Amino acid sequence: MLHMLSTSPWHADIPGMLRLMDEGDDLLLIADGVLAAVENSHFVEILRRAPISVYVLKEDTQARGLCAQISSDAIMVSYTDFVRLTVKHSAQVAW
Repeated sequence: MLHMLSTSPWHADIPGMLRLMDEGDDLLLIADGVLAAVENSHFVEILRRAPISVYVLKEDTQARGLCAQISSDAIMVSYTDFVRLTVKHSAQVAW
């Protein structure tokens, strides 16, 4: 399943979201959700322990001036990659 977080992690229940994820699910951080991938943040540490792949939309990261601050554990993707993730996962949830 593809999970997409578009709100700030400070306004989302990240632990609750992760409890609903299964091994092999993907998480795409978009809009203010990209803040969850800032290196050395509390949220990056939580995401590191989850059995999921974390992706960050490059354009949203650039718009917030955060490209140099994103954790190397998150995979930076383009809109084309975003489409590939939606094709890969027939089931999707937006947070």
